[in-house]
Amino acid sequence: MIHWVKAARLRTLPLSLSGIVLGGFIAKYEGYWNWSIFALACLTTILFQILSNFANDYGDGVKGTDNEERIGPKRMIQSGAITQKEMKNAILFLSSLSIISAIYLIYLAFGEENLLYSLLFFGLGIASIIAAIKYTVGNSAYGYRGLGDIFVFLFFGLLAVLGTYFLFHHHFNGLLLLPATAIGLLSTAVLNLNNMRDLNSDRNAGKNTLVVKMGFQKAKRYHTFLIITPFLLLTIYCLLINRMDALAFNIFLIPMLIHLKKVMKTTEPKELDSELKKVALTTFFVSILLGVSLNIL
Repeated sequence: MIHWVKAARLRTLPLSLSGIVLGGFIAKYEGYWNWSIFALACLTTILFQILSNFANDYGDGVKGTDNEERIGPKRMIQSGAITQKEMKNAILFLSSLSIISAIYLIYLAFGEENLLYSLLFFGLGIASIIAAIKYTVGNSAYGYRGLGDIFVFLFFGLLAVLGTYFLFHHHFNGLLLLPATAIGLLSTAVLNLNNMRDLNSDRNAGKNTLVVKMGFQKAKRYHTFLIITPFLLLTIYCLLINRMDALAFNIFLIPMLIHLKKVMKTTEPKELDSELKKVALTTFFVSILLGVSLNIL
């Protein structure tokens, strides 16, 4: 059982929930809320994330990308703790659970009268499953072609925040592009940091991430953009909705500046491993603090 817990990579879950939390809390701030929808949205997202982690373990394990050169915790297929067949069955099982959870969530949010919305979100759910699997699985895996950043931005940022908000409100608010973009960029920063850490092993394995394509120094400058821009966007959002009292989230800019200083000074990619958790948790806490501030202050 412990091997499956490790394969699930529980430390990745807070990041995946960041957009859900912020989108839900903004909807609550605007007067639209349902605990059942929020809880099920979180559950569905967790299932998608674990599915993605299983598929990542399988895809990189089959391709040999996860090898002794790789930095970080050993993957389960790489270590032999879980067989390829067992992981493939688990992926199919998680895909089924994710679909069931998504269907129930859609029904709770839209009922029987909003068929168009239901079909749209069902399509997005299927797209999420496909994206989770195709990141590393198959000959056309987009993570091996430098497209991972785009998909993380779209699914962890825009879809998570805007989609969750829509589940409550049933309307689109253009201003939400600011927080949605912010969470998308911070989530992409985690992937970029992961890819900087794995630069050498990815390059040798033929995994052409954006970092492999642009090189270590340019990836550092790109990382600075991914970290700083979200705080500007969230600040602008608070000013536009006239909630300057909700700017407390900027306290997390301090550890992020310290993080950027560490990144800029780093010459060995493997030294970035300890920074991953910092950025992921900061993204989650920024979402929590902003969401809570909007609803309490």
